[in-house]
Amino acid sequence: MKLEEIAKEYNCKLVGDGNVEIEGISEIHRAKKGDLTFLTNPKYKRFLKETKASAVLTGSVIEGLKIPQVVCEEPYVVFAKLLQRFYPENLPKPEISERATISQNVKIGKECYIGDFSYIGEGTEIGSNVFIFPGTFIGRNCKIGDGTVIFSNVTIYDNSEIGKFVRIHSGAVIGSDGFGYAFSKKEGKIYKIPQVGRVVIEDFVEIGANTTIDRGTLGETVIGEGTKIDNLVQIGHNVKIGKYCFIVSQVGISGSTKIGDFVTLAGKVGVAGHIEIGNNITVAAKSGVTKSLKEPGVYAGFPAKPYREWRKLQVLIDRLPEVYEKIKKLLGGNGGVSR
Repeated sequence: MKLEEIAKEYNCKLVGDGNVEIEGISEIHRAKKGDLTFLTNPKYKRFLKETKASAVLTGSVIEGLKIPQVVCEEPYVVFAKLLQRFYPENLPKPEISERATISQNVKIGKECYIGDFSYIGEGTEIGSNVFIFPGTFIGRNCKIGDGTVIFSNVTIYDNSEIGKFVRIHSGAVIGSDGFGYAFSKKEGKIYKIPQVGRVVIEDFVEIGANTTIDRGTLGETVIGEGTKIDNLVQIGHNVKIGKYCFIVSQVGISGSTKIGDFVTLAGKVGVAGHIEIGNNITVAAKSGVTKSLKEPGVYAGFPAKPYREWRKLQVLIDRLPEVYEKIKKLLGGNGGVSR
């Protein structure tokens, strides 16, 4: 594919020879002749002097660069699209394995792949162009939308609804029991609260490996359209997550919490139950959200607070040893100040 064709198709500005033939995409330090490399992080700019790539994809014109440039408003988005184009996913050909177990009254659409030792429960409906890899368990009365890919060893409990073009990675568990118990002080016993709700996954969601999403106690746990969930995430019962959110690895969201649209929860964020996080909010890594956050913006810390406020507190905390020493000198020796 010629460089000028790439620039035209993705509405980018071309700087340099547009007749250069592009055969693949590669990192700056590994690229070879025929590769298009990319620059989205300025700290890697120094590598462009030595790269063997035939061209570079970037967000702004780089002066003095010898190789052609494809300049895009959103270079990382174009990079993602080009990767899909040059390296299409190699999914198996559609077929239903004789070693899969398919229960009664199951509806399966056209051009589906169902791998060895998969199990599909009674009354489940599977759309067209669905890929279910070996060892997957899908319970009773589930719905799986068109174009969805479910990788090996995924477990989907009864009554779960999965939308179109969803991707669920290995080891994920959808619809397991929520953590609901009632403690009787009088009897000194813990009673399990039956979890009789379900999980609804909307279209274009991706769920990472070994992530768990609990079903609702009575109603639904909902993951909104386009949301991307990393590996090793725990989502509690009756949680509602909005559209196009990023939920990063090791996040834990307690039950009945509502999260708006375009929210990012960075790695290891913990969210308390029965609170609300509004639209267009980012919570920094390892933060703890203990009360509702409504204003758009960036939050950090434990408990989470607006980023600038948190940063000022961190500066003061970092200075505490220095302040302590000054106070000790002013008071003379220990001066009654104990560590």
